Amino acid sequence: MAKRNAENISIGDALKEFIGKNRLEKGLDKVNAKEAWNTVMGQAISKYTTDIKLDRETLYVQLSSSVLREELSYGKEKIIKLLNEEMKKELIKKLILR
Repeated sequence: MAKRNAENISIGDALKEFIGKNRLEKGLDKVNAKEAWNTVMGQAISKYTTDIKLDRETLYVQLSSSVLREELSYGKEKIIKLLNEEMKKELIKKLILR
C-alpha cells in the first residue's frame, strides 16, 4: 500500500479534504437541505411535500396541499431560521412554497 503522508489525520478531516478538492459541497448541501426539511417539519408535513430543490440560496418546496402551503407561508422566516440551524450553516436565504 502506498502512503500519502507520514502524519495521521482523522477520517472526518480526510473526508472534508476530499469533498473540498472534488467540489462536492453543493451536492451535499442539496441533500442536507432535503434531510433538514424532513427533520424540522416532521412527518405530517413531509407527507404533503412532493419535491424539494435547493438552487443557490433559495429553497423551492412543492406541496400537494394548498391549505398547508398558505399556512406555512406565514412562518417562512422562522422555517428558514430552523432549517439553517439544522444544517449548521447559513445556506438558505429565501423559501418559495409552490
